[in-house]
Amino acid sequence: MDADKAEFLKEFGSDYGYPNGPKSIDEIRATEFNRLDQKGIVYLDHAGATLYSELQMEEIFKDFNSNIYANPHSQSDSSSATSDIIREVRQQVLDYCNASAKEYRCIFTSGATAALKLVGEAFPWSRESCFMYTMENHNSVLVLPTRIHVGPKVVTTSGSHMNSGEGGASGGEEARVKLSPHATQRRNEAKILEEEPSGNAYNLFAFPSECNFSGLRFSLDLANLIKENSERILEGSPFCKGHWIVLIDAAKGCTTCPPDLSKYAVDFVVISFYKLFGYPTGLGALVVQNDAARLMKKTYFSGGTVAASFADMDFVRRREGIEELFEDGTISFLSIASIRHGFKILNSLTPSMMSRHIAALTIYVKKMLLGLRHENEANVCILYEGHTSKLVCHESGSIVSFNLKRPDGSWFGYSEVEKLASLSGIQLRTGCFCNPGACAKYLGLSHLDLLSNLEAGHVCWDDNDIIQGKITGAVRVSFGYMSTYEDAKKFIDFITSSFVSKPNKSENWNMLRTKSILLSNEGHERKAGYYLKSITVYPIKSCTGFSVESWPLSSTGLQHDREWLLKSLTGEILTQKKVPDMCSISAYIDLNKGIMFVESPRCREKLEINLKTDSYPGGIEEIELHAQRYEVQYYENDVDLWFSHAVGHPCSLLRCCSSQNYSSLKKDKSGNLCGDVESRLNFANEAQFLLISEESVSDLNNRLSLNAQKGTRGTPVQINPMRFRPNLVVYGGEPYAEDGWLNIKIGNTNFVSLGGCNRCQMINLVHQAGLVQKSNEPLATLASYRRVKGKILFGILLRYEIQDKMGMQTGSWLRVGEEIHPNSE
Repeated sequence: MDADKAEFLKEFGSDYGYPNGPKSIDEIRATEFNRLDQKGIVYLDHAGATLYSELQMEEIFKDFNSNIYANPHSQSDSSSATSDIIREVRQQVLDYCNASAKEYRCIFTSGATAALKLVGEAFPWSRESCFMYTMENHNSVLVLPTRIHVGPKVVTTSGSHMNSGEGGASGGEEARVKLSPHATQRRNEAKILEEEPSGNAYNLFAFPSECNFSGLRFSLDLANLIKENSERILEGSPFCKGHWIVLIDAAKGCTTCPPDLSKYAVDFVVISFYKLFGYPTGLGALVVQNDAARLMKKTYFSGGTVAASFADMDFVRRREGIEELFEDGTISFLSIASIRHGFKILNSLTPSMMSRHIAALTIYVKKMLLGLRHENEANVCILYEGHTSKLVCHESGSIVSFNLKRPDGSWFGYSEVEKLASLSGIQLRTGCFCNPGACAKYLGLSHLDLLSNLEAGHVCWDDNDIIQGKITGAVRVSFGYMSTYEDAKKFIDFITSSFVSKPNKSENWNMLRTKSILLSNEGHERKAGYYLKSITVYPIKSCTGFSVESWPLSSTGLQHDREWLLKSLTGEILTQKKVPDMCSISAYIDLNKGIMFVESPRCREKLEINLKTDSYPGGIEEIELHAQRYEVQYYENDVDLWFSHAVGHPCSLLRCCSSQNYSSLKKDKSGNLCGDVESRLNFANEAQFLLISEESVSDLNNRLSLNAQKGTRGTPVQINPMRFRPNLVVYGGEPYAEDGWLNIKIGNTNFVSLGGCNRCQMINLVHQAGLVQKSNEPLATLASYRRVKGKILFGILLRYEIQDKMGMQTGSWLRVGEEIHPNSE
């Protein structure tokens, strides 16, 4: 055992690893989650979905292979047996929440969101109703009343403004709580009646048992306080005399801290089973108190909810059972049967032991992150934690939410963290986690900030992580009952090596060697000279190109380069990242014949496409790609059928007829990036040309070999320049000298540098013997020394400087062997 783990166990050993459980954590990982170690994956997104146990799945398959489960809406023996299993599982769910079967019912739904939707649609809303919720709530909670014609008033309560008195909620003393509401809204009502509530309306208060953004665990005493003391707590509010119903979103918190419904006056509890034990997905439950269930107004009726109905007249009689009344159609009885095997795991380890185990890892990671310092003693990590009011929360959950800062105080974008974590085999989550209130609260984002971010193009799940210097989301790691110290340690080591600046580490600290190399080797480089070694044209986006000795230039770059693309029937643009088999499609253009020849190992016949625009009159329309609109030409069915067979997906071939100007980036004299709107592109992602230096590739290969010798990057791998899909490969000079080029001249043709090319996972795809394999290299090694402001740069992007001011072709050609004259001033 190493010293670090010994120190960890000294502090957390009484809670970590299930010391009094049926299995230790090491035994659990070895026998039930061996696939994690086999794949070298550190899984840290248990708040999104925890992992299923391999033994759990074996028991499920053994169960299904040994028994016959049938549709429970029947009287057959198999159906009756299935109904018995469903009743057994309903009781297991109630037992897990310590809910009496006399007071509560378990309604199965297609997930936690469906359970919330059921409450929102069936709740007895009126004009006098109030829907109140805490800021820290999932999106699915925020929109509960949106489908209601009689719109309730909505009050958002900031959790940080819930204050408790000295007495608290325990010790027999009544807690003194004051809620600080935000502005009241009215939903779905054009004309508002402003009469005061009479006190007979039903109001709903919703809060999570655990915030999925910060890990804050709310005390369930809030439920009792709202139910029993609403007049005092809401003093001065017109809703203080209404009937309050309480809903707890326990989708996340139920894993290690299920609500004890024998102690708390909760009416609705929402549960998600894949967050409990990984499988099944697409199944949730609504635990509902009987009196609250009787208030709900169900309008839709379907198979399982109906006792009798007439086809030719408006008559229906519904079933009386609460579960049967709200479960539309045939419930997912096989998924429900599999729940029993998940509960076996939770019951054997117990939520209490799991909570202590997970808390040990959570506290350890928070402690280590807060202790990280850059070489200038600046903090590396900003944690987002809840307040300390014991009434509102009693402890943290399994979540660590944070952002990272550079030595100068600027942010590391969360997309950069996620990208590098993935390369290190660490799976985590970034963004706002569908919790906009908590995200805005912890990040300090105003309504104006949020609207500005939206206008700037930022939406959920994108990689717009920093806008106008402000971070738009966070990084989240979360632990499960099978997480280990080794998982946590690997994560901390990753953060330390990738984001913490150390003295005398300037070359590896995310910096490019640019002007310093150029100045120190300026004379040598000019003496050695640079030459064009190869030219490659890629006619079809993401398919294999062809090399030429010379090729003409056009206003969009190399003539016919990325002039075609493949689009799925759903409108998705196909690329190798999505359809790796596209690498097996090769295209070659014969300019003299005016024909593009396309081949695929899946197709017997070679496809010939005439370059004349009227050869395949399939029609012309507009599409949008990379925020740019293109006019494209479609081909006839025989061409589409050929490509559909070649890639194994129904698709269409499109040809670019014209495009708007493309806004890209170039460097000004000071080396900063500035706007450039002079380029015209076909279907290239960023620029007309990508240039790669042989010397830079050679340096990368040396680093890959060195890493392999040290045992830090697996087996040795050597990269061919064509792995980067360049248009131009040059040789001569020092590695990475191209980083400092502002413009270059090849023969008699001028080009402007638009800066470095940001590399993605596509360069990690390896094509061998007709198979596509994915590795972490060379991107992982590039990330260790070629990172700049969240980008992993390799090669440079160029724009062709057209001499004709009208933008017409000039008849220029590029030829292999031509000398290259760079300008770095």
